[in-house]
Amino acid sequence: MNRVKAALLGGALAITLALPAQAQTASDLGKTLTPMGAIKAGNADGSIPEWTGGITAPPPGYTPGKQHIDPFADDKPLFTITSENMDKYADKLPDGLKALLKTYPDTYRLPVYPTRRSASAPQFIYDATVKNAGTAKLAPGGNGVLEAKTGIPFPIPKEGVEAVWNHLLRWRGLNVFRQYGQANPQANGAYTMITLTEKVKYLYSRPEGADGNLALFFLQEVVAPARLAGEILLVHDTINQVEEPRSAWTYNPGQRRVRRAPNVAYDNPGTASDGLRTNDQLDVFNGSPDRYEWTLVGRKEMYVPYNSYKLHSGDLSYDQIIKPRHINQDLTRYELHRVWVVDGTVRPGTSHVYAKRRFYIDEDSWVILAADNYDVRDQIWRVSESHGINYYDLPGYNTTLECTYDLPSGRYTCNGFDNQEPPYRFDQDYTAADFAPDSLRRAGVR
Repeated sequence: MNRVKAALLGGALAITLALPAQAQTASDLGKTLTPMGAIKAGNADGSIPEWTGGITAPPPGYTPGKQHIDPFADDKPLFTITSENMDKYADKLPDGLKALLKTYPDTYRLPVYPTRRSASAPQFIYDATVKNAGTAKLAPGGNGVLEAKTGIPFPIPKEGVEAVWNHLLRWRGLNVFRQYGQANPQANGAYTMITLTEKVKYLYSRPEGADGNLALFFLQEVVAPARLAGEILLVHDTINQVEEPRSAWTYNPGQRRVRRAPNVAYDNPGTASDGLRTNDQLDVFNGSPDRYEWTLVGRKEMYVPYNSYKLHSGDLSYDQIIKPRHINQDLTRYELHRVWVVDGTVRPGTSHVYAKRRFYIDEDSWVILAADNYDVRDQIWRVSESHGINYYDLPGYNTTLECTYDLPSGRYTCNGFDNQEPPYRFDQDYTAADFAPDSLRRAGVR
């Protein structure tokens, strides 16, 4: 790991030196910048194209309620990055992906495809984002967002924590139902699929904005295997979690009791993850950013997971995706995109198992596409990848499969396996009553 660490630190320095100064202003939104704050133009050599609106309607042949059709099915890889040729592309590779290439030189590879800037959002999100650019500000300590609603709060970030808030409050729909699998394979690839259902009500993204300090309601139930079935988690997430911490409750079917769950946050072990990720690693990062000092390193062109429709396909079985050490990389897709690089270092006087984190945040959607998580020795411990698609029935770009790789153990955890599950539903009509603690009791006695 020492050789890996030295190489990665060199890469970090290269990123810092390569980044241009930030010069855009709110008046550039919708002109040289997209309504979300991305650079509208392509790059100098054309390998990143101009953003022309993304995918705003389903492709021909798509049937609502069915699995998504790959709009880029005819694309072929331009090249494949391997452990043998990675030095050629080192300045455009996240440090965590370099570590995976070095750790699994015979099997881990990155098939690189033409860049498709597919990310889009509804017009009311764009309109709100432009308004936010002139009003939004950070709460004291950066622990919340004030005078912003519905859209991205900081489309032209000046601080690292602003970019993190853009990820936390990004567009993901209004009322969502999803059923998916989570797997924690052993080093030999053996796994048990855990099936979960989730109901989410995104309060911040409503046209009228958040309900006070509430950001979202989240209700998760384990469906399978039988030994875990019936376990339920309810979360009321706030925007400023220092002023008003997240509220969480659990229902245990064996005890038939609803209990408060104050530990569903920060670096406590993630639900049903076999200890391979923390609570705040779901969605790559969630919850309060208050335990870190965040630095906006800048904008950088990087090879990252993107438009992963092939990995999302309903024609795949889970055995085809889940392999020893990592998922089947032949099913993945990487593209060259501009990302915001943000570093987080544990704030003095607090603690977290990850002493440092580096996020690579998509400029078009504000999804964290990859993350490097370091231990106290300043070595990469866990690497996260967000394989996403444009859910054009929404529309909006978001994760379809999220994986976190634990390098010391040779294991990983992934959630979002939906290939053999019903497609996500974005047309639900949830109310606050559906997310009251009493709803856990009602669900538990079905």
